[in-house]
Amino acid sequence: MQQIFLARQPILDRNENLCAFELLFRSGHNAAGADVADDTHATAQVMLNTFVEMGIAEVLGAHKGFINLDAKFLYSDTVELLPRQQVVLELLETVVIEDAVIARCCELKAMGFSLALDDVLGLDEEIKPLLGMVDVVKLDLTRVDPARLPALVKSLKKYPVKLLAEKVEDREQARRCMEIGFDLFQGYYFARPEMLSSKRADPSKTALLRILSLMLSDAENEKIVDAFKEHPTLAYNLLCMVNSAGSRLTTKISSLGHGLMVLGRRALQRWVQLLLYASGKGGDAVNPLMQLAATRAKLMELVALKMRPHDTDYADRAFMVGILSLLDVLMDKLLSELVVRMNLREDIETALLERSGDLGELLALCVELESGDAAAVQEQLRARPGLTADALNGAQLEAMGWANNIAV
Repeated sequence: MQQIFLARQPILDRNENLCAFELLFRSGHNAAGADVADDTHATAQVMLNTFVEMGIAEVLGAHKGFINLDAKFLYSDTVELLPRQQVVLELLETVVIEDAVIARCCELKAMGFSLALDDVLGLDEEIKPLLGMVDVVKLDLTRVDPARLPALVKSLKKYPVKLLAEKVEDREQARRCMEIGFDLFQGYYFARPEMLSSKRADPSKTALLRILSLMLSDAENEKIVDAFKEHPTLAYNLLCMVNSAGSRLTTKISSLGHGLMVLGRRALQRWVQLLLYASGKGGDAVNPLMQLAATRAKLMELVALKMRPHDTDYADRAFMVGILSLLDVLMDKLLSELVVRMNLREDIETALLERSGDLGELLALCVELESGDAAAVQEQLRARPGLTADALNGAQLEAMGWANNIAV
């Protein structure tokens, strides 16, 4: 059976809230002359395993999932088994828009599926029959002339569709796309640091970083509680999280000191780390950066346990590397500047700054899996005989489920 890996790319709305994921299924190898039917069958099997056997909640949580369809898959009965209220069927640019395709889209729409058109480059006559039924039109910013983009957006806005800007590389691009009328945004622009010397860090994030440093240096509980007391909002948020995490306990946690005593510093430290990413976002919306950091950290922990089943200390360090690996993005500072302020073990520091050592290589594996670099993932698996593709995929799905269910 062909090895396939799952990549999950976030899709954001105009408020930069996470609203969907595009699910990308990547083959572990791309043999020349491979039978397209085999690839379609393999992708179908992975989809069914993901949505039926493993559960959609593990992959998407409460969000929608965009799934690429080629022409063969479009006509397949398998697509009708997907949960129609939570998936968006995305027609790849390789699908030739002809009468049979239009008729099939009408069928799927009548069944309750949402549809999207991928890589639209212009308002061509061939796509016009679909613009009345598709829900989302995706424009790849790398393939559309920036000078033509405003006019193209304006012409597409005449139809009842949402416009998605794909491959947004930075916040300036995102800002421009918002100005000209895009509704949705895809890409890791939110995970790219803005190295602006005049920008000051959010005070709550600075306080959380100080609290994390206290915990890492084994400071007394009283010092940590006092640090939280200086920021009542952080104390309130942390208490909500601790109470949620300890909901199976018979006694509700009523204070920070009580939370430290009952839950233990290890659990509380993880909530502090997650609070770093959740801080600064208003309302109940999911922070995409927090989601990415939480998923990465949990995946590293789970893979570490598969490689060293009885070494929980190693798994804890793996989680630490994962959760801190995006701290430069969050704080808009160089990671080297942030690491020096924390009392980190040498192997954690090396993993973060150099991507070397066991933990650094594990971090690289997780990043490659996130980006859908199947060839690099396959190479890493060959170097780790004790870690199979099935085990890695299982750990990834579990990590996604864990991150989706975090109460922040």
